[in-house]
Amino acid sequence: MEDLLIKAESVTDPVYGCYPRKRPIEEHIQKGVVNLDKPMGPTSHEIDSWVKRILHVDKTGHGGTLDPRVTGVLPMGIEQATRVIQMLLGAPKEYVCLMRLHEDIDVKEVRNILQEFTGKIFQLPPLKSAVKRELRVRRIYYVKILELEGKDVLFRIGCEGGTYIRKYCHDIGEALGCGAHMAELRRTISGPFHEDETLKTLQDLTDAYHIWKDEGDESELRECILPMETAVSHLPKIVIRDSAVDAICHGADLAAGGVLSLSPQIDRGNRVAIMTLKGELVAAGESMETSGGIHKADGGIMVKTEKVFMQPATYPMMWK
Repeated sequence: MEDLLIKAESVTDPVYGCYPRKRPIEEHIQKGVVNLDKPMGPTSHEIDSWVKRILHVDKTGHGGTLDPRVTGVLPMGIEQATRVIQMLLGAPKEYVCLMRLHEDIDVKEVRNILQEFTGKIFQLPPLKSAVKRELRVRRIYYVKILELEGKDVLFRIGCEGGTYIRKYCHDIGEALGCGAHMAELRRTISGPFHEDETLKTLQDLTDAYHIWKDEGDESELRECILPMETAVSHLPKIVIRDSAVDAICHGADLAAGGVLSLSPQIDRGNRVAIMTLKGELVAAGESMETSGGIHKADGGIMVKTEKVFMQPATYPMMWK
């Protein structure tokens, strides 16, 4: 947990709102996200349908589609959290990829080409893609070869959201002059969701739901379903007064007087998460100032509210 810059002091009224991990189990599900381990075979949309059936809910949504043959981290939002999961679409991703070269190539040459394909790269989305097919820039943060045996290259890659790893492998093959294709792919990171103890399978989720329903034990379900606030834990934070919450819930922009504390590394134009003192997600918006500017400001708009996630009247109206 990062240390926040303190702008002002205040307390929160226990009558209103709720600490995310203390929500009643029904509300916890309605405002929950799952760090799901997608198996090979089904589409991401099929996984959506299965999670709806498992949890008996009306709405689910995933963050960052994975092809049927791709496995790994697929964050899922449930009911009210489906909109929150959209915050992950541009978040950094990490994959472990098995690339198959079409000819034997010297190891040093492979390493050099991968190094060249780090930083800003140009990509033309494949014919079968959900986006407009036009040349675009994507950033590759790092590439590390894990194993190289014959024509098979196993590597770990960290990249900007929206990077096509299948196309990346194809372009590597073109640059090497031998051709290459993606043989296997697993996503290991999607924003704040990692391949760690929070990663759960569909079977884990099914078992936890039935233990709750049949035995009344909700502990395993709470391990499988995380508070929706988890989906914005990668964003810089601004904590606000109880008295400012309802105005933000009605779409108001955040003024300097409502700010209590904030992340120290905010720049103008950054997307930030607006939080209550209890750690609840209220909204997301664009910062109009740097951390230093917000910290010193006596007035003015600090954040332009873009997406509201908390229901109005969760906290009392203290504005006109």
